[in-house]
Amino acid sequence: QVQLIESGGGLVQVGDSLRLSCAASGRTFSDDTLGWFRQAPGKEREFVSAIMWRASIRDYANSVKGRFTISRDNAKNTVYLQMNSLKPEDTAVYYCAAKLGYYSRSPSQYDYWGQGTQVTVSS
Repeated sequence: QVQLIESGGGLVQVGDSLRLSCAASGRTFSDDTLGWFRQAPGKEREFVSAIMWRASIRDYANSVKGRFTISRDNAKNTVYLQMNSLKPEDTAVYYCAAKLGYYSRSPSQYDYWGQGTQVTVSS
């Protein structure tokens, strides 16, 4: 079974940076998509970014474009989310997810989820 473990969250100030990591086990990715989602209190789960594993094609939500960067290390079976210029509205629980097969932004189409890591941006 695929297991995803996020790390790297924390409490930071406006303008700071964080790098989230998602270590995967149980599968070597090929024609799969790894995504990052976030959910703030009282809000729906929101797409943040995704990477199509084999082709390294990246996608970003408009709200984070230019500030966040998704990347992967295939040797470590790990995906990263570099978050720069953090804003209070970035505060949320961030989830790593894996979709077996083709690309999607929809959380309902993802097959595996990590436990989440809290990111809090204080003003």
